Order: sequence, then C-alpha cells, then structure tokens
Amino acid sequence: MNAGDPIDRHHWDDAYVQKGEAGVSWFEETPTVSLDLIKVLPGPKDSLIDVGGGAARLAAHALRLGFGHVAVLDLSAEAIVRSQAAMGREADRVEWIVADVTTWEPGRRYDVWHDRAAFHFLTDKADRAAYVETLDAALSDTGHAIIATFALDGPKRCSGLPVQRYSPETLVETLGPWFRLVNGVRHEHQTPSGLMQAFQFSVLARAA
Repeated sequence: MNAGDPIDRHHWDDAYVQKGEAGVSWFEETPTVSLDLIKVLPGPKDSLIDVGGGAARLAAHALRLGFGHVAVLDLSAEAIVRSQAAMGREADRVEWIVADVTTWEPGRRYDVWHDRAAFHFLTDKADRAAYVETLDAALSDTGHAIIATFALDGPKRCSGLPVQRYSPETLVETLGPWFRLVNGVRHEHQTPSGLMQAFQFSVLARAA
C-alpha cells in the first residue's frame, strides 16, 4: 500500500474516528522531545511545518515559542479537524494543509520541518524519494529538519500497517547526500494503552 493510495486517507480518518485523537498509539499531550530539540536549533526560527502532525499538539506550542508562520500537513482531514477544535481560536493562526506529503508542492519554505512518525510509514522506495524531494523544496537554506521514526528495535507495524525502522545514521543515509546529521536522540514513548515504543529523533541540516 503506497502513501499516495486513496485508501490510506480513509485508513487514517477511520483511525481517528474509532479511537479519538488521544486513543491513537502515537498521541502525546506534550511533545517534550520535539520541543526540546526545536528550542536549541541555531539560526532563524520564524516558520515551522509539522508533517503528519494532524492531531498533534506541536502547532500550539510553536506559536507560543514565537514562530511567525506555523503550518500543519496531514493526509487525514479528520485529524486536522480534531486539532483545530482542540486549539480553539488559536487555530486561525495556523496554516492547515490536507495533502499527501509525497505529492504536495510547497508554496513557501520553512525554517523547521518537523515529522514525528510519518516518514516511517513510507515503505516504498519511490515514496521515500518523493518525500525527500518535497523536503528539499520546502526547507530553507539554513533550516533544520527533525524527523522521528521507530528505532531499529521499535515496532515493525503501527496502526495495522508495516513501517520502516531507522537509526539516525540509516535515516540520513536514506535521505541522501543533501542532508547531514546534526544530532540523534533515542526516546521511549509510552502509548495511551501503556506500551513502550522505541523512537529515534534525528536533527538534520542541509549538507555543505
């Protein structure tokens, strides 16, 4: 099943309808690791996009950190609607994008590209290549990408779908020569049901 297949959109919409935003395994009330990594990034931090961030809480925190332009991109319209409702009036300050990241054409560039648990669902090589092209087009010349995936010892499947697991080194190798690894952080995520999942967070910059 490729990321561009329309069935995927329904799969994620159904996941949020059936479990609710706080019931899906990847839910975090406060994205602590992401925030800690964002706060110490060097260079401009005016614009941020959260890829696959539908019902996540990062957008609200990014506004409070002073980002002038915050965008959230997700394949699931249901996830976007739920996130907007959770933010209330603050939702009007966010750019909401319902799209497939592998086919989306960014209309601007961002200082921070954040992706927690979206890239690892791209098990098809062509989809991964398309993702990298979008990342390359969307990230500013001095920007940074924070990409979190299941670690090498993390789950092999999530939400009924297979995933591709990474270390920081294998992730940057997969992304190709356009990016270099700045930092790698391991994180044990506790799901709403109490299970522990091993994640790796990679901070990347453009290669010289």
